[in-house]
Amino acid sequence: MKHLIAPAAALAAAIAAASPAAAQSADEKINMVIAYSEAECPVAQPGEVVVCEILVEEERYRIPSNLRYSTDPANQSLARQVDQIKYVGDFGAMSCEPAGAGGFTGCNQKFVEAWAKDRDEAEAVRFGQLIEKARAERLSTIDADAAAEQERVEMIEREYMQRLEKERQAELPGEGELPPPPK
Repeated sequence: MKHLIAPAAALAAAIAAASPAAAQSADEKINMVIAYSEAECPVAQPGEVVVCEILVEEERYRIPSNLRYSTDPANQSLARQVDQIKYVGDFGAMSCEPAGAGGFTGCNQKFVEAWAKDRDEAEAVRFGQLIEKARAERLSTIDADAAAEQERVEMIEREYMQRLEKERQAELPGEGELPPPPK
C-alpha cells in the first residue's frame, strides 16, 4: 500500500509546482540588469525573473541619452529654476510667487506636479514594464508546462501500476509444482 501513495504524492507536488500561484509567489526575486551584450545578461535561476536591458556598447561610458539632451527640470540648475519661479504670473496663496503674502506656499506643489509629469513621460528604462513583460512571457508557457508535467507524472504512474500488476500476477518462488503430500 505504501507504493501506491508515492505516485499520488508526486502528482500533487508536480501540480503545485506548475501552478500560476507558485510562479508569482511573494518571495520571487527580480534581477534588473543593464548590459551591453547578451553575454553579460545573467541566467535566470528558478524562482527568479531576470530583466536585462541591452544597450549599445558605445554608450557604456557616456552620460545617458535621456540626461544628455533633456529639458527636464531635474537637469536644470537651481538658479534657472528660481528664475522661472520668479516670473510666474500668479500671486497670492498657493501661487509660488516670491513676493506677496503666502505666495511661497504653492512652490512645493508645483515642484511635485512637475516631478510627477516628468516621471510619467520619462524616456528612461521602465523596469516595471520590463518586469511585467518578462513575467507575462514566463506565464505564457505555464499551462503547456503544467500539461507536459501532468502527462509525465501520469506516464510514471501507469508504468508503476503495470509493473505492480505484473508482479502480482507472477508466480511466487516455489509456487510452481507442489511436492507430493507425505504418506
